[in-house]
Amino acid sequence: MHARIFFLFLGCLLMVDGVAQSWPGLFGPHRNGHVTHFQRPEQWPSKLQLAWELEVGAGYSAPIADQDGVFQFARMQDEEVLLKLDLASGKILWRSAASVPFKMGDGGEWHGKGPKSTPVLADRTLHTFSIHGTLSSWDRKTGKLLWQHAHPAFEGKSHPFWGATQSPLVTSENTVIVRFGNDDEGILKCFDADTGRVRWSLGPDAPCYASPIIASLQGKKQLVEWNHEALIGVDLQTGAMLWRYPLPHRGSNQNMPTPVLDAAHQSILVGGENRGIQSIQPILEQGKWSTQVRWHQRRVSLDMSSAVLMGSSLYGLSHRDSGQLFGLQTKDGSVSWLGAPRQGEHAHFLALEEMLMVLSDRGQLSIYRPTTHGLETLASYEVSSNPTWAPPLFWQDRILIKDREKLLCWQLPSLR
Repeated sequence: MHARIFFLFLGCLLMVDGVAQSWPGLFGPHRNGHVTHFQRPEQWPSKLQLAWELEVGAGYSAPIADQDGVFQFARMQDEEVLLKLDLASGKILWRSAASVPFKMGDGGEWHGKGPKSTPVLADRTLHTFSIHGTLSSWDRKTGKLLWQHAHPAFEGKSHPFWGATQSPLVTSENTVIVRFGNDDEGILKCFDADTGRVRWSLGPDAPCYASPIIASLQGKKQLVEWNHEALIGVDLQTGAMLWRYPLPHRGSNQNMPTPVLDAAHQSILVGGENRGIQSIQPILEQGKWSTQVRWHQRRVSLDMSSAVLMGSSLYGLSHRDSGQLFGLQTKDGSVSWLGAPRQGEHAHFLALEEMLMVLSDRGQLSIYRPTTHGLETLASYEVSSNPTWAPPLFWQDRILIKDREKLLCWQLPSLR
């Protein structure tokens, strides 16, 4: 009897660990860019080994993974294609596709026709958000299409000017949330991940290009979203708006970087093109929510690149001076250091224990150790000769890079 209880307990632990050991969506399990299940080496090698590469199609959608394989969402001609791949070999385990004609808005043609939204894994399903604004649910084992939703009110114009880029969010209650709409109006909707049944809706803000996160603020677990008009907090159970901080998209100053939770100061760090970075603190007093600005600095400013929080420091790429890495103190918004200028238009940031990993849009992956005065380079690799705008995937002993058309799988030659 005791042995049976022990093995049942062990099985539960393994099941919990199995769930935890996945990279289910944009920026990982908690959408904060923190990597916890990558077998990092004692010492970074001078070069990586290319395990395999595969033509998967165009787009900025990032690869995601679980213990069964890797999933990649991309465009081939007029189809958006969803692939499940074997991590070790790159073999296609299943392929699903749908016709998605799309015309990019003026000025964004060089970015391609997407998709730019990263899929997300739920308990038994996988969810994609097409560049024209359709949410699709797929069986993650077989690739079978289970249900779809395209909001009928936006049939004539179903996406923002440069396409739908928001990555859907899955909650612990197996619901999936995404905002539909165009530049003028929209609706945030929550669905049962298995059935597609609508749990709640919230309008009328239009979507923009940032993705939502889940945050615990003032003891309340909630969705935080930066849409076309404002940064908002939403009750995950009912869809009721808790608080709202006006921060609209106007002109070319698009709302694009994913907000960052600063749990230590119970605030949200948000920044956009030409608008610096702010620390917005929601406050709950006598049952009523309000917001206050803890600090607002304009020395560095985010454009298309999201930042990552490590300890008390925020690391990112300011668009000023043609791209400049920075470190910022979250207690007061002071800039600790600024890197060299002209580093490029875009970069992705991930945190691995005490290290910072940066993938530039020029195909350069750098591993740094942050210091009070800047970044100490531990290793640097050219991982693609093509533009790299999708976040990388660090998984087991592999690093997966999605470039303009290919998915490349790099392997560490030796592990500790």
